[in-house]
Amino acid sequence: MRFDELDLEDNILDGLDAMNFQETTPVQEQTIPHILAGRDIIACAQTGTGKTAAYVLPIINEIGKGLYPDNAVNAIIMAPTRELAQQIDQQIQGFSYFVPVSAVAIYGGTDGIVWEQQRRGLEMGADIVIATPGRLISHIQTGGVDLSKASFFVLDEADRMLDMGFYDDIMKIYTLLPKDCQTIMFSATMPPKIHTLAQSILKDPVEIKIAISRPPESIMQTAYICYDMQKMAILKDLFTKSHPKRVIIFSSSKLKVRDLSLSLKKKNFNVAAMHSDLEQAKREEVMREFKNGNIDILVATDVVARGIDINDISLVINFDIPHDPEDYIHRIGRTARGLNDRGLAITFVSPEEQYAFKKIEDFLGKTIYKIPIPKEFGDVPAYNPEKFKPRHGGKKFQRKRTSKHK
Repeated sequence: MRFDELDLEDNILDGLDAMNFQETTPVQEQTIPHILAGRDIIACAQTGTGKTAAYVLPIINEIGKGLYPDNAVNAIIMAPTRELAQQIDQQIQGFSYFVPVSAVAIYGGTDGIVWEQQRRGLEMGADIVIATPGRLISHIQTGGVDLSKASFFVLDEADRMLDMGFYDDIMKIYTLLPKDCQTIMFSATMPPKIHTLAQSILKDPVEIKIAISRPPESIMQTAYICYDMQKMAILKDLFTKSHPKRVIIFSSSKLKVRDLSLSLKKKNFNVAAMHSDLEQAKREEVMREFKNGNIDILVATDVVARGIDINDISLVINFDIPHDPEDYIHRIGRTARGLNDRGLAITFVSPEEQYAFKKIEDFLGKTIYKIPIPKEFGDVPAYNPEKFKPRHGGKKFQRKRTSKHK
């Protein structure tokens, strides 16, 4: 479907045309008409499907008609991380180029000057507020936010926000909104806790599910079946044989991200760590240096992973298994993007991770090639996932792993 087939205002279409946006993605085609009609939405759509435009465009379209209060917050968009909040803000700036709609991004990790700028933006009543839950709560507690006139409430990557422990903050913000506020939820996955949240805040919602896309065939997926203690030695050998450039290494814990980056630095590799404990200024500096090619290897957590938007990544390494198959797709999807139409993904699999890795293979419907490990690294485990199947079922195992890394 073309955007000009939707019921969007001419100035919105002019902005889309200037940005060379012509065809809608499936999630945009399915959600925009319902949002324009005022319906609550719960949509399952992963990163990279165009979901931001799916809710931003109809909200800008409606506010741009001039029928909403001046000098008031008319829309709240919640995001789990600063990086995603910044990306949403940038997209709003582009889409609203020909529309008199104002926006302000609210996130932590900044100094007093930025806090004051955020406070003024809230008090003056920016039409759209993009915020991380914790930072918005901080502004609410200081009395600088009036949400009583908001007409739109969006939760982007709702599953990630719940994983990060933001449920109470979300509900506190929700109670400050008008009863007739239109609520829109986007989530990459639909675990039971998402359905519970949806039942609490959505009114007769339209449910939309965009099928989880499989990684493109242009990504060569491989794995090393090894013991945990062998992972670092194999990684260093890999980088010694082929000097790393444009590489992201993912790990599920902040502690392991720090240890990995320090260990690689000691071997004189050009590496930087990216995790939620870094100050915002430092995170922006790291991302800028990595984008500019001044850093060869970026070691990052999953929480930060969704804020990485770079098109020329040559290699993605999963130093340990992600929590679920969808996270695996998010990770390796960082390569083979844009002009770099081919990519390589390598996953290290310890015995304890074999069952979780087999679930990824089952999800993909394919067997991932296991790279033979040279004899100098010692004996390696056989690949026998059933041997490591959790005794009490995968769900209990999954909860235990997730809580460990919080």
